[in-house]
Amino acid sequence: MLNDRLRADMATMLDGLGEQFRGIAELQKQRALLTATATACDKRIEVTVNADGLLIDTKFAEDVLELSLEEIAVNLTAAVQSAAADVAGRSRELMTPLLERRDALPKLSEIIEGAPDLGSMLPNAPAPPTELPDHTRWPTDGSGIPGPRSAVADNDD
Repeated sequence: MLNDRLRADMATMLDGLGEQFRGIAELQKQRALLTATATACDKRIEVTVNADGLLIDTKFAEDVLELSLEEIAVNLTAAVQSAAADVAGRSRELMTPLLERRDALPKLSEIIEGAPDLGSMLPNAPAPPTELPDHTRWPTDGSGIPGPRSAVADNDD
């Protein structure tokens, strides 16, 4: 009797796992197509990010140079962050049905007495920063305009 229940639970878990894999593949296709666009400074700055929140397009209105370089930089960063947050939210919405199905599956600890709950053992990743820490602010040339700071720019001498 116990073996019959164990077989049934394992069959349910394997069926659910197969469904999860098919769902993941479909979600990956849908997610890959996501983009988000945000504007700033009365639409003088427009940015588009891909599903990973990476900037893929930037457009400036003809009158963008009426803004200071600092205003452009600050607002460009804010627009990219806004678009990235939007696409991240839409990605989470896509994942909701899959996560609900996963949560309905029996856990290993429910099938095998004494087995650990593997999901609870996974560490949570810390959120990445959305601005530079003070000690890494870019150097300026005295004009107050930050200079380039990247692995590529530093090697372009």
